[in-house]
Amino acid sequence: MILLLVVVLAAATAARRVGLPYPIFLVLVGLALGLAPHAPPVELEPDLVFLVFLPPILWAAAYFTSFRDFRANLRPIGLLAIGLVLATTAAVAAVAIALLPGIGWPAAIALGAIVSPPDAVAATAIAGRLGLPRRVVTVLEGESLVNDATALVLYRSAVAAVVTGAFSPVGALRDFALAALLGIALGLAVGRLAGLALGVTRDAMVEIAITLLAPYVAWVGAERLHASGILACVAGGLALRRYIPTLVSPETRLQARAVWDLVVFMLNGVVFVLIGLQIAILRRTLPAGDLRPVLLAAVAITATLMAVRIVWVPLAAWLPRRLSATLRYRDPMPPRGALVLISWIGMRGIVSLAAALALPYTTATGAPFPHRDEIVLVTFAAVLATLLLPGLTLPWLVRHLSLPSDTQRAREESQARAQAAVVALRRLGELAREPWVSGEQAERMRLVYEERLRRATDFAASPDAPGDAGVRRLYHEVLSAERRAVVELRDAGVVADEVLHQIEKEIDVESVRSGVGEWRMGPRDEVE
Repeated sequence: MILLLVVVLAAATAARRVGLPYPIFLVLVGLALGLAPHAPPVELEPDLVFLVFLPPILWAAAYFTSFRDFRANLRPIGLLAIGLVLATTAAVAAVAIALLPGIGWPAAIALGAIVSPPDAVAATAIAGRLGLPRRVVTVLEGESLVNDATALVLYRSAVAAVVTGAFSPVGALRDFALAALLGIALGLAVGRLAGLALGVTRDAMVEIAITLLAPYVAWVGAERLHASGILACVAGGLALRRYIPTLVSPETRLQARAVWDLVVFMLNGVVFVLIGLQIAILRRTLPAGDLRPVLLAAVAITATLMAVRIVWVPLAAWLPRRLSATLRYRDPMPPRGALVLISWIGMRGIVSLAAALALPYTTATGAPFPHRDEIVLVTFAAVLATLLLPGLTLPWLVRHLSLPSDTQRAREESQARAQAAVVALRRLGELAREPWVSGEQAERMRLVYEERLRRATDFAASPDAPGDAGVRRLYHEVLSAERRAVVELRDAGVVADEVLHQIEKEIDVESVRSGVGEWRMGPRDEVE
């Protein structure tokens, strides 16, 4: 684990320097390590993925997803997370029946369910870092948060049919509905209970620990009730986000964000390295004899995955608008570039690989599970291809699609800042008459908030104004000078380290608020 974490940190740093999304670079590094001679095999345990990795990653992805945008895009998300998963499962099963003789429909459907859902880890780790339009990111993240629930219910039903020899479509549909409803209800309950617990304690470390524990409570509780742990984590993350702004202190929120960013980064990093490392394990499972049928099946099924998505996305966007004039008026057809991106970003990941490795080795009669090794190999090939092909080409594709600039978030942020400043000025005017308020302090604070209101209003009127970069550079220079002065006092022994840490914290908070939190203070205040 120590070596894995070292590899993650080194590879993530190198990925930034070469300009690749770090998940893709980590997969390539894992592949290189897995193919290296005398490399120790690192076997992926499915239970480790489903219990340790998935809950916090799903919870964090849901927590940072806009519920308003998620609800507004529920139709396209549903068409992808349910409709596309079913269509892909059927298409893959048909191809598997044709190319893997003797696999049978239940095992073929299990294979289709394994490879049909794009991965939440890959979608959130890659799509959000490429500057994609907000709606594209919302649809991709929403799809990846929900589709695993659809696929895993299909997967369990198909595996049960292989093992026991009995399959009921009505029963599978009933199980899906029950698992989804129970999972959502449990997730909302856990989110509410976590909110109540946050309202009781006032200790920052305890509050952060509650947020880290909540996804595991939701997942384990859902598994005990045979509900969807994925939907429980998604619902819980969305629910808890509603309580955090009013239940915890600003200092706790800053600390919690840092802790969660680190946890999700490390988990994501280990997950992508593990995907690449599995090639060392999979080499042992290569079936004896001619490998051409398996390789042909892997290529055909991967091509089917990508082709079905490329056809489905524009069709799912066009057909509802064709059938509803109201929808055409309320929500016009998305830009072609957005449809191309959603069609191309269909990366499979750790969930598919873990589901394949979790297949039983034998059926209830003691017979071998049909084509288990081939299913694992095909899944690994599909994961690699759908990660590397889109991942390596996405930066180029985004640059060449000439997508319209998305200023909606910036305008909403300016509107919120302006409204907050207006309310603060109003409250300041009310408090100015109180005996405990100094007139000089009130005037000084009034000037600060009037300046914030002016900046927010100017930016809302013209979010592309060229002066914003200059203002940020000015903030950086002044705050860096302030920080350097305090450091020099500490170095000279005039003030203690505790004084430096307190003032430095205040300067850092102001840097983040001013939008220069990622700029570093070089030896001569150079912007890095």
